[in-house]
Amino acid sequence: MDSHADPTNPVLLETIEVLEEQEAPLWGEVAENLGKVNRDRPEVNISDVERIAEDGDTVVVPGKVLGSGRLTKEVNVAAFKASKGAKRQIKENGEFMFIQELVEENPEGSNVKLVK
Repeated sequence: MDSHADPTNPVLLETIEVLEEQEAPLWGEVAENLGKVNRDRPEVNISDVERIAEDGDTVVVPGKVLGSGRLTKEVNVAAFKASKGAKRQIKENGEFMFIQELVEENPEGSNVKLVK
């Protein structure tokens, strides 16, 4: 966790703790990003997910997904937060889930793309 970040959100703290317990390097990197001060956490637009992901991919955003852009691919997206517009677009084509849900489904982090 960032030495200047002192998250007080209990859900965020729990998510970071769950991620740090995992052995997969992917989850350690996600935990590191979530441990940053809020302004330094990644904010990713739907257009970024569209550009990076392929149909059928699962991506994780270690921060917030924003609704700018258009998602036409069938993609599953896990994030700590998402705007209403982003959730709507993701649900039209795939599935939105919170990071902890993805970790429970896939503790090895296999076949998951990190988008930040």
